[in-house]
Amino acid sequence: MRAAVTGAAGFAGIHLSGRLLESGYGLLAFLRKGSEHNSRIKELAERFPEGRVCIIEYDMDTEALPELINDKTPRCGLFFDMAWAGGRNDMAAQLKNTERLPGNVEAAVRLGCRRYIGTGSQAEYGVVSGVITEDTPPLPFSAYGAAKLAGCHISRVAAESAGIEWIWGRIFSLTGSFEPSGRMLPDLVGKLKRGEAADLSSCRQYWDYMDAADCADAFIALGEKGRAGSIYNVANGDYRVLKDYIEELRELIPSESEIRYGSDPEPFVSLRPDVSRIKQDTGFRCRYSFSDSIRKICLTANL
Repeated sequence: MRAAVTGAAGFAGIHLSGRLLESGYGLLAFLRKGSEHNSRIKELAERFPEGRVCIIEYDMDTEALPELINDKTPRCGLFFDMAWAGGRNDMAAQLKNTERLPGNVEAAVRLGCRRYIGTGSQAEYGVVSGVITEDTPPLPFSAYGAAKLAGCHISRVAAESAGIEWIWGRIFSLTGSFEPSGRMLPDLVGKLKRGEAADLSSCRQYWDYMDAADCADAFIALGEKGRAGSIYNVANGDYRVLKDYIEELRELIPSESEIRYGSDPEPFVSLRPDVSRIKQDTGFRCRYSFSDSIRKICLTANL
């Protein structure tokens, strides 16, 4: 079987692309034209026999996916929609993401896919005081979260109208290889390596880190075994107080750097995801520890 992946060279997408190939799938990779990350897919393709990877680069702002598919485009069974762009509070850019989704569903249909798997986010839930299940009422506070929630409904309606199965996976907090700079963990690792002090929030909130490679396996499990029409939390499920993660990281990276804890962040987002649904429906379990993920950050960031 072959699988299609949009955003195939991104942080989550490159892990999914690699795991699909390692699991015996062929890959149809949709890449944003001109992205510096596209070399990741091309390097990945060199590790597999010719023909296992087909690459289509396109301009997300001007080209719609259905227009790029013709008789020569490889047919696929699963369509993983991971492409997303724009800042978290850039409403115009976030709205463009939602506008692309009906076309992406149409592309999945044209490719012969039996199932569309969309990529959501914990940001759809907003601020929740207790454990977060898939039935927790979503109340996003950012443009990103609002657009992801809208995308959930838009893609579902588009899939139902097109007669294709639909699943939505809400990713919580990913870390590991290729985690981009500008995020807390890679930046903190860099400061500790350089001997610089680090100023953080109080880190009293609960958090749930999941290795991006585990996330890839989770999405493959959803594509193969998830229940059509369902929403799933995609997370580790072993949530802890964020400060516990930070202190574990400090033990892994010997440093004289001072970590200074400040006041509570605003808004106070605390993540305690329930992952019983994905476990029950697919049998998925995480393989990598938080320490494994930190070692991967150090390796891929050349720190």
